[in-house]
Amino acid sequence: MASKMMQEPTLLLLTALADEPRHGYALIKEVDTISSGRVRLRTGTLYAALARLQQQGWVQVTGEEVVDGRHRRYYALTKDGVDALVGETARLRATVQEANRRLRLRGVTA
Repeated sequence: MASKMMQEPTLLLLTALADEPRHGYALIKEVDTISSGRVRLRTGTLYAALARLQQQGWVQVTGEEVVDGRHRRYYALTKDGVDALVGETARLRATVQEANRRLRLRGVTA
C-alpha cells in the first residue's frame, strides 16, 4: 500500500497497466486516453517513471519483441503494484466521499 499520495503520472501509469501489460508507446497513448488528454507523457518522462516504478517493485518487464525494426519492451504490474494502486484508489475514494459530503452540507451536488 502506498504510504503517501501518488503523483498523477504514477497513478495514470499504474492504471494503464491494471488490465494488461503494455509497451511504451501504448502506455503513452493509454495515459492520454485515461486522462482525456490532460496528461501527455514524453518518452523520456515515461521511461524514467517506469525505471522508478521497477525499482519500487511495482512494475516489471514481462517481454520484449522487435516490430518493424523497433524494440518493444512490455511492462506489467507486480502484486506490490496492484496493492499500491488499490491503496491509492481507496484513498482517493475516501477523499471524494468526504468532499461530496461537505458539498451536500452547502446544498451543492457534485
